[in-house]
Amino acid sequence: MDKIIVEKTIPQSAFKDPQQLVPAIIQDDKTLKVLMLGYMNQESWNKSVETGLVTFFSRSRQRLWTKGESSGNFLKIISCSTDCDTDTLLIRVDPAGAVCHTGSVSCFNGRDSEGFLGKLNEVIKKRHEQMPQGSYTTKLFTDGVERIAKKVGEEAAETIIEAVKGDKKRLVYEAGDLIYHLIVLLENSGLSLKDIEEELFSRVR
Repeated sequence: MDKIIVEKTIPQSAFKDPQQLVPAIIQDDKTLKVLMLGYMNQESWNKSVETGLVTFFSRSRQRLWTKGESSGNFLKIISCSTDCDTDTLLIRVDPAGAVCHTGSVSCFNGRDSEGFLGKLNEVIKKRHEQMPQGSYTTKLFTDGVERIAKKVGEEAAETIIEAVKGDKKRLVYEAGDLIYHLIVLLENSGLSLKDIEEELFSRVR
């Protein structure tokens, strides 16, 4: 079992009573998207640490419940910490599949642009504000909008080429470059992914 990174206050402070149920927020370690909320007691936490898989105490079934025991969509624990009052757990996981019983990635499917792309947007924004030396992003901002726009065009063309060729691996690679340069272009114009999100949301009828 891989070592789980656990804040030293767990479980001593979180589980003041062995039967106490503590809310456990489950978050994707890569995208940072909140996936679900469950409850744990001391026993379910101990089993979670032992197996490396999130195990809740099911209030409806009144028993331990390892997420994925029926579907196979287990939640591999990456790290765990508590909130400031040490009465709520935040567990970051590597999900094996859809988390919600409806088949969705998350039980919370509200409109947001967070996750990795949202974080990338923030990193690019900070680069623009700080303009650190030696950064490729800094160089793009220094070169100006025409150079950035040209890079977006080049990456779009390369993405199209790989799509037509049917090379999925290269398509993903080039699409990643395209999205990165597009975010830089948006930031250079005082915009962000949230502005794109609002525009797309406005088109939903």
